[in-house]
Amino acid sequence: MISLLGRSLGSVRRLSGPPVRSVAPDTPRPPEASAARVRKTFVDFFEREHGHLLVPSSPVRPRGDPSLLFVNAGMNQFKPILLGTADPRGAMASYRRVVNSQKCVRAGGKHNDLDDVGKDVYHHTFFEMMGNWSFGDYFKEEACAMAWTLLTERFGIASDRLYVSYFAGDAASGLGADEETRRIWLDIGVPPARLLPFGPKENFWEMGDTGPCGPCAEIHYDRVGGRDAAGLVNKGCPDVLEIWNLVFMQYSRECHGELRALPCRSVDTGLGLERLLGILQGKTSNYDTDLFAPLMDAIHQRSGVSPYGGRTGPGAQVDAAYRVVADHARALTVCIADGVHPGTSGAELVLRRILRRAVRFCTEVLRAPQGTLASLVPYVARSLGDVYPELRREADRVMDVIDENEDHFLSSLLKGSRLIRRTLDTTDAQRGRFPASVACSLHRDLGFPLDLVDMMLEEKGVSVDRQEVERLIASQHKATSERAGAGGHVAMGAVVLAELRRGGVAYTDDSAKYEYAVERERYVFPPCQARVLALFDGTALVSQVAPGQRCGVILDRTSFYAEQGGQDADRGYFVRADLQEVPFSVEGVLTAGGYVIHQVTATDTLETGDQVHLHLDQTHRVACMTNHTATHLLNFALRKVLGPSVRQRGTHVSAQRLRFDFSVKASLSASELQQVETCVKAAVVNNQAVHVQEVPLQAAIKIAGVRTVDEAYPDPVRVVSVSVPVSELLDHPAVERTSVELCCGTHLVQTASIGDLVIVSERQLVKGISRVVAVTGTDATLAREAGQSLLEEVETLSARMTGSAPSCLDSAQSLAKEVGVVSDAVDNTPIPQWLRGELQVRLKALQRQSNTLVRKLETAQASLTAQALLAKTKQEVVLVDCVEAPSLSVLMKTVNHLSAARPNAHIMLLARQRNSGKILCACQVPKDSAAALSASDWATAVCQRTGGDGGGSAVVARGTGTGADVAEALAWAEMFARNSLATFMLQLRDRVPIQTGSVGAKPVSVD
Repeated sequence: MISLLGRSLGSVRRLSGPPVRSVAPDTPRPPEASAARVRKTFVDFFEREHGHLLVPSSPVRPRGDPSLLFVNAGMNQFKPILLGTADPRGAMASYRRVVNSQKCVRAGGKHNDLDDVGKDVYHHTFFEMMGNWSFGDYFKEEACAMAWTLLTERFGIASDRLYVSYFAGDAASGLGADEETRRIWLDIGVPPARLLPFGPKENFWEMGDTGPCGPCAEIHYDRVGGRDAAGLVNKGCPDVLEIWNLVFMQYSRECHGELRALPCRSVDTGLGLERLLGILQGKTSNYDTDLFAPLMDAIHQRSGVSPYGGRTGPGAQVDAAYRVVADHARALTVCIADGVHPGTSGAELVLRRILRRAVRFCTEVLRAPQGTLASLVPYVARSLGDVYPELRREADRVMDVIDENEDHFLSSLLKGSRLIRRTLDTTDAQRGRFPASVACSLHRDLGFPLDLVDMMLEEKGVSVDRQEVERLIASQHKATSERAGAGGHVAMGAVVLAELRRGGVAYTDDSAKYEYAVERERYVFPPCQARVLALFDGTALVSQVAPGQRCGVILDRTSFYAEQGGQDADRGYFVRADLQEVPFSVEGVLTAGGYVIHQVTATDTLETGDQVHLHLDQTHRVACMTNHTATHLLNFALRKVLGPSVRQRGTHVSAQRLRFDFSVKASLSASELQQVETCVKAAVVNNQAVHVQEVPLQAAIKIAGVRTVDEAYPDPVRVVSVSVPVSELLDHPAVERTSVELCCGTHLVQTASIGDLVIVSERQLVKGISRVVAVTGTDATLAREAGQSLLEEVETLSARMTGSAPSCLDSAQSLAKEVGVVSDAVDNTPIPQWLRGELQVRLKALQRQSNTLVRKLETAQASLTAQALLAKTKQEVVLVDCVEAPSLSVLMKTVNHLSAARPNAHIMLLARQRNSGKILCACQVPKDSAAALSASDWATAVCQRTGGDGGGSAVVARGTGTGADVAEALAWAEMFARNSLATFMLQLRDRVPIQTGSVGAKPVSVD
């Protein structure tokens, strides 16, 4: 593998041959049933012949849906309609018949096909889902008829190759077989022998644990034909495959699991383009269709292996590699064009894994040179660009992103290979075990996925203890957190610093941290080499540290930014010049007395005098630069909106967000927050230059509007100005025009790189001091999308409350719960703070309305239940009965009504909950007989007998149980009450002469 990697890294970056910066070269004329033709036939059939609206595909990054990493089905963008949360003023609310072809990615999360790609001929990470939808329009009969007509007449698929499955019913859900759908298919002409019933796993579709759901009909195709393949349907046979799923959403799964009929039924269908193409083009593999053939040819032209042969199973590693690279090239092109870049968390992390997997197969199996993966982008753009024009628009940028990530990964592969070889040469590997600590370093410092580590070690005939590796990774995360929380750095005291000066150790030259430039819209950081001047082991200066030893490292120069000025320290690692495959991870960077101290846990021997090469985590640095420049713009905007009295009181800049504390009389209003964001946005849109210059301190502080904080500044001091050169400010120091600050931090060159800024939090820390938290770039975009999504949910709730408020208790309680769920989301989701405040006010009002409505309906239901009981029972001292009540609240209100009507009665009601199996209990006794029969004792005894518990006061109590025999519980409850009253009366007779009067003074008949 090392020789292959060496060859790939030594090859030219851009391949000769076909152009790679515009469109793919001409390819053979596609077959009549080409992908473009099939897609168009599908869309035209529904749009032109059946009045459907063509809705473009949404991006693969979900909008305002944190439950998904990627869009993985055609219905994702229509979830607001299905869930009833679509803005009634928006276009989506008017959708009735819809058709589209949706870009989908199934990699990571619940639906994950990544590890299966390559092993067979039909799995993909990226695919197109063609579908038609009906929202309250047509239903089963029309959907089935249209699907059958399209397949058998427009596409010409032989009907005797098709099998249809339908829902066979589910006793657990109380659902019978979908005989309606079965009859429809029989009427269409499907023979009974090819109409097959299946259970809920195959033929009942649900969006999630709750929400719209319903039976579905699946159309399956037999590639072989001329046989009875009914027994192969849904059995995993690759020659009998599902091609179209028609979902009939007619139920709603409620929170307790029960199903309720939807007032507005919908149809959601999904037909995979890749599978359909294989059928129409007579291919047994999706990878043989015209969607993939040009990619396979291009891969072969660049590889050092034989052409693609379509083989699977053992010994077919080359063909599997073809499939992996072709599939992943499509996924990468689509995702990056839609704004998802390889990264370190969430969807970005999954995409990085896809890219690295493709690179590994390119270099190790296909023996293709570096740049191959990016060179496939134009072929993808040509194949899909007509329907997804952004792929052509973004092709150059996509190629740059892929190349940049491939460069980084291949470089890491070389270092990792050398580290593995060196470790095996210097350690006892006779037992076949590789050190877990080194594997952990490969993962942590070089970004190796653990499965790659396993694969590389397997090639060497050794293995690593994965549990130990994962334990080390977890302990490192914990240690890092503890050090961050406790400030556990290797700190140098005054004595050590004095010793350094006495020893003539020069102060660290850290000017390289400011040495970077923008090339082709990317920040470029030049390499930095340095020499180890001093090592501190926590107690004393030493000349050498051993592997595993924690220490502070002082270099003669560094490109690492130390934690200061509110900005987080840089991350990264350095390597010895004579041992470049062993990274020394830099865990923290501090300054002390003119020295920059790099916090390191040595992974090998390190000595004073060693030459080292420094490697910044460039993504982390650029993110910090972005947020620091954004902080300056925010500071200026706050002063512009709120006035000159605003003073900075603290700030923290990290790669994830920025925090800014400032003096202000009161919290900002929604309008002020919006004005601040608008002011920042103007500077971003105008792409203003960021000017930096060192200036004598006295001259700097005379600049009008310069922002300073209460700290000692160096002289000269760095002045950071947005849009106006510092020299111009010095020439006209009395004119305040722009954001200008004294700042040692690292900054962008142009403001456009910020992208956007959203204030996601604002609160008063103490009187007169406010704190705002803001995010930028992609995080800001996601915050705005999430805010819009929540706004639409609140609008929908408001419309439901004011339009036709629920008239039944179940609906009112469900609505109140929905308001609570949305309120929690508004409180905890990163969204614009100005919008959060408005939504919180509206939701509080909705919560009051819904609670009032619930109480009103509960009281009404309790009154009706009490009246019915009063009508059927006699005037009795003990009244115990079982009623229908959806909650303890309703049950308690019913008891209250009964007690008001019969004030001398001892009343207990039980209510069995059908879904949970629980028994609710509520009781009330007259105040003057509580000594004889305490309500709390009564409820506790009855609930404990039924496997639960209860409690309350002497007069009113409640509880729950879990017993199955309600009749037995009722009889026992009545016996307990009568025995308690009788016993009390006997005791009272023995002690006190009988008097006329209250229950407590005369015998009470308990018979």
